[in-house]
Amino acid sequence: MTSSVPKKPAGRGVARLPNGARIRAPQVLASLEHLYPDARTELDFGTPFELLVATVLSAQATDVSVNAATPALFEHYPNAQAMSQASAEDIEPFIRRIGLYRGKARNLAALARLLIERHGGEVPNDFDAVVALPGAGRKTANVVLSNAYGYPAIAVDTHVGRLARRLGLSTQTNPDKVELDLQKLFPRERWIFLHHALILHGRRVCMARNPQCAVCEMAAFCPKVGVEG
Repeated sequence: MTSSVPKKPAGRGVARLPNGARIRAPQVLASLEHLYPDARTELDFGTPFELLVATVLSAQATDVSVNAATPALFEHYPNAQAMSQASAEDIEPFIRRIGLYRGKARNLAALARLLIERHGGEVPNDFDAVVALPGAGRKTANVVLSNAYGYPAIAVDTHVGRLARRLGLSTQTNPDKVELDLQKLFPRERWIFLHHALILHGRRVCMARNPQCAVCEMAAFCPKVGVEG
């Protein structure tokens, strides 16, 4: 099986980092390490296959809704071999309460078949191979490679992107470009932690609407980009 570290997005070095970003980055990391020392994914999984499926399901859905659905799904389809025998219609009842469930069911059925055909039923520890799977993409590949195989990666979802801009670490709206900016600012060995900690802070304190700046440990140095009032 081929192994590769996640490839860097295109366009490296095109845009400049925001003023003061390199000064704020260590402060951000120190605060996150204090607030969320054990930060990890909130998706429940036991194997790389379960993580891949859960991550595909989590697109435009909450981890809570995914975790509510996956126990029954994984009991019925514990591995790629079992799921490869299923049709989208077979999978739909297990994930009906998750957003965009019909399309995700089609992707899971096709994904499982490709895992059997191309990778012996195993989730590949190869970035391009994961990206090529139905329903996956750069964010999914980063999540799977980092959590299942320990590769340093920063998966940029809506929380990570929002906090990167709000904290003055990036001005970019394209997730790939946000990822590049964060890679420049933080030590490689802390990328996995950074991803999880930013998500937790975005869910618990720095929400999209009504961020809790008054109780935020980072308020003293956060430029609060885009925050009204």
